[in-house]
Amino acid sequence: MAIKVIVELRAHPGRRDELRAWLDDLVATEGTDQPGFIGSTRYEVLGDPDALVEIADWESAEARAAHMEQAAATGAYAPLAAMLAAPFRVSVVSELA
Repeated sequence: MAIKVIVELRAHPGRRDELRAWLDDLVATEGTDQPGFIGSTRYEVLGDPDALVEIADWESAEARAAHMEQAAATGAYAPLAAMLAAPFRVSVVSELA
């Protein structure tokens, strides 16, 4: 079943554009190679210049979980820590049946 992953990120003050560029580059260079990854879009949070939301589409929760295991093993998301002012929040959702 297809899912959406909503990731809420808070960059250090003034670093949202850097965070967005890093995410854009990551998706462009590695996203298309990830089994089950359909695509993602990044959004600004109106009224909050340091916040960013990414909504990603995956073919299944299992495909995303496999990706996250691989990313943890390789440290693919390690650069995020330097850009974030707070831990990110993730919601994995599916359409109501």
